[in-house]
Amino acid sequence: MGGQVSRSDFMWVYTQQPHVARRKIILEKYPQIKKLMGPDDRLKYISSLMVIFQLVSCYYISQLSYKWIVPLAYCLGGVINHSLTLAIHETSHNMVFGNKYPLANRLFGMWLNLPIGVPMSISFKKYHLEHHRFMGADVVDTDLPTKFEGLFFRNRPLKLLWVFLQPLFYSLRPIVTNPKPPNGLEILNTFIQLSFDGIVFYVCGLKGLVYFILGTLLSTGLHPMAAHFIAEHYMFEKGYETYSYYGPWNLLTFNVGYH
Repeated sequence: MGGQVSRSDFMWVYTQQPHVARRKIILEKYPQIKKLMGPDDRLKYISSLMVIFQLVSCYYISQLSYKWIVPLAYCLGGVINHSLTLAIHETSHNMVFGNKYPLANRLFGMWLNLPIGVPMSISFKKYHLEHHRFMGADVVDTDLPTKFEGLFFRNRPLKLLWVFLQPLFYSLRPIVTNPKPPNGLEILNTFIQLSFDGIVFYVCGLKGLVYFILGTLLSTGLHPMAAHFIAEHYMFEKGYETYSYYGPWNLLTFNVGYH
């Protein structure tokens, strides 16, 4: 991740992915951490308030001129939408209603998906659980950049472009490297989302949709909220594939910095 790539290939290792060993070491040293595991009842209320906030914001912001839409999408709507994607991450692990109610978690994820503008909650779960199960495995773990990405984006300007285009790579990579047929819940997610987008367009016009979707794209690309994408699974120092962040952004990201 330096100024110029000096490697011609990824670093290949044949040992167990680091999360398992690290989890074992941490729990042996700090067993009290187990008390923090499990659903958080506050999550459903906090994230629902964020959805409602976005709906109200969209209505009023859509009445402004376009010169205000972009900065507000970046500084306000994008921050909330990125936080909602992380709340959806929690639903993928059944951290809202618990493992006994998987369907409730899936449906709640669709509710949180609404301001994001594009259907993603069910598809995210399908690929994200494989990311945990097969972390670092070529092709299967779609969080990993493709070989094309690693070889093409070789210097600082191109890497900056890659960060800006991160939402496109993140969403399209699974389709290219590990395509899966859509399931019933994905179809339902898409139907609900497109229906909602139609309502937004009818009530708020094109500006409302631009506010939602542009906020999502900007906040998952070249944005402070998106720094965790790089910190989580990119190796800056040999032997350390993941890093944590302990600053105030955790208040808006459901503690994703503690990785």
